[in-house]
Amino acid sequence: MPNRAFRMQPFAYAMPSLPIPGYNPLRTSSRFSVWSGSTTEDVRFVPVSKKRARVWYQKARAWNRRAKAKGRHGGGIGLTAMAVLHSFHFDFLNYTTGRLDPSYDGIARMTGLARSTVAAAIARLKRLGIINWVRRCEQAYDDGIFTLRQKTNAYAILPPSQWRGHVDPDEAPSPWPEAWGATPPILSLVAQVATLAAEGASLARQASLLEADPGDALAQSLARLARSMSGRRA
Repeated sequence: MPNRAFRMQPFAYAMPSLPIPGYNPLRTSSRFSVWSGSTTEDVRFVPVSKKRARVWYQKARAWNRRAKAKGRHGGGIGLTAMAVLHSFHFDFLNYTTGRLDPSYDGIARMTGLARSTVAAAIARLKRLGIINWVRRCEQAYDDGIFTLRQKTNAYAILPPSQWRGHVDPDEAPSPWPEAWGATPPILSLVAQVATLAAEGASLARQASLLEADPGDALAQSLARLARSMSGRRA
């Protein structure tokens, strides 16, 4: 009986092992050497003001401190990722147009990090939802042959509401005015006398205090009333 297992062997095993000029059975790359998902479309950048960029970076820095895991160096976001984020915010971001498209080499020169470290830091920032990017390429001709060339990524810095796992800490209550060196407001003369009356001060005492401000018509009227009532009781 024939051996069915042998007969079912793929045809590839029967291919010659000698090299064939121009043939590479292991070649799997596409005809264009660009990253998958790269677009030739124009990217619309969203402007981010310098004030907003500063606030977002400070929030990221505070989150990095709060999220620091025990025994982990550099905080929850990481030192290298924070260095790249700082470079995005204050070295490369165009606050007027929102344009942010530095190269890995440019970021490496600005931060002093290795190119591979920059790539890992950018990937971490994206995983945390702090940034996002669009891969870009452009059409070109190489010796008359149409091709696509990779361009730098177009980046966007996302607001804290998009950060994964980020929660703003509760805002601290406003301090008492005394903490700022302020003194409580002085009560009006009538209010002061009303407080003394509630504490049991005599009508004569109340009238005397009310008469202390001749320019206060209400206080003078109440003073006369207090004198009158005091005289009747006497």
